[in-house]
Amino acid sequence: MYSLEHKKYLKKIKKDKITTIIYQITIFIIFITLWQILANLDIINTFIFSSPKRIINTIINLYNKEHLLNHIWITVYETFISFLSATIIGTIIATILWWNKKLQKVIEPYLTILNSLPKVALGPIIIIWFGAGIKSIIFMALLISLIITIINVYEGFNSVNKNKIKLMKSLNATKSQIFFKLIFPNSINTIISALKINVSMSLIGVIMGEFLVSKKGIGYLILYGSQIFNLDLVMSGIIILCIVATALYYLIYYVEKIYEKTTH
Repeated sequence: MYSLEHKKYLKKIKKDKITTIIYQITIFIIFITLWQILANLDIINTFIFSSPKRIINTIINLYNKEHLLNHIWITVYETFISFLSATIIGTIIATILWWNKKLQKVIEPYLTILNSLPKVALGPIIIIWFGAGIKSIIFMALLISLIITIINVYEGFNSVNKNKIKLMKSLNATKSQIFFKLIFPNSINTIISALKINVSMSLIGVIMGEFLVSKKGIGYLILYGSQIFNLDLVMSGIIILCIVATALYYLIYYVEKIYEKTTH
């Protein structure tokens, strides 16, 4: 049974969450309403800035005539494959670097250089290597998200309490025992936090790849809209992209919450 004070505390937290959501929704509604009013009064040029009404009509037309769900599915599929690959490969590489400090010192400068390198500059090379198709898009996204994953996960491994490591060493624990019983379990929260960044970086990589080679996907819709000066299509693609990004973020968020419930 919870004490009266604890119940009040939980009630306050719930009230604060509800209040925050109300504020967020209110700000969004005010923004959309003002946008539409300014468009109706011709204060803003709808050819350049579009309007909520025109965006909604464009999305409906995309759904009815242009297989919108197929475009969304392709982008989500490419994002999921690159995200999953980057997470698995990045965690494995981070583990190897933790295991071998000498290798980590050798590799670290290269990770920094690769992380700062504009990946879109490698686009022509990637297209030559993998062809103008889905493989190029996934590899582009993998390049963008992989280095971030390695760095974040490795930092998570290093942030584990050093005194606990010394204690296990004093008890003659092997390196594998230290890693699997202490380092990795204590880094799961860090890894999940890295996943939130990783999924957004993967989506960015996919959109960049679709700009270069794709004939399907949300990135293609945005690029095609800009090529034919259809700002309604561009803005619609951006709105759809925001919705997809939000959905992917909250998917990781709920995975995190489920993990926290199972470990407490």
